[in-house]
Amino acid sequence: MSEEKNAFRESAIEAISDMAQHLPLDCELLVVACRPGKKDFDLVLPSPESNLNNALDALRRNGLSIDGDNDYKRDLLDCAVGAMAFGSQGNNRPPAGHWGQRFWDIGRGEAEAREELIAALKLNRENLRACQATIHLCGGFDPAYVNDAQAAMKVADEALAKFSI
Repeated sequence: MSEEKNAFRESAIEAISDMAQHLPLDCELLVVACRPGKKDFDLVLPSPESNLNNALDALRRNGLSIDGDNDYKRDLLDCAVGAMAFGSQGNNRPPAGHWGQRFWDIGRGEAEAREELIAALKLNRENLRACQATIHLCGGFDPAYVNDAQAAMKVADEALAKFSI
C-alpha cells in the first residue's frame, strides 16, 4: 500500500471513531475513497457494525441509479444473461435457492416455448404439404389456393431454417 494511501487510511480510521461517537446508536458508518476510473486508491472502510447492503441502499436513496455504468452492474447483468443462456441450453442449473435460478428458468421457459412452436410449425407445414400433394394429384382446385399454400409453406420453411431442432 502506498504511503499516501496508508496515511489516508489511518486518518480515516481515526475519523470514523470520532464521527461514530456523534451518531445515534443504530446508525452505520462507512467511508469510501476512490479515484474515478482508477483502482489505485480504492478504499472502503466500514465500521464494525456496518452492512454494505445498507450503505448501497442509502446511496440509491440519494441518487445512485441503475442507469449509470459501472463494473458491478455489467458483471451482474452478464451473470443474469449467462443464466438465461444456460437455461435456454438446459445446462448448468444454479444451485437450489440461488438468485440466478429465476433467470435460468426464464431461459429454459423460452427454449421450451420455442421448441413447442417449432414442433407445431413443422406439423402444420407437413399437413400443408400433404394437402398440396393431394390437390396436385386431384387437379381442378383453385390455383390461388395452391399459390397461397405454397407461399405459406415457404414462410414456414424460412422460419424453420432459423432453428436446428
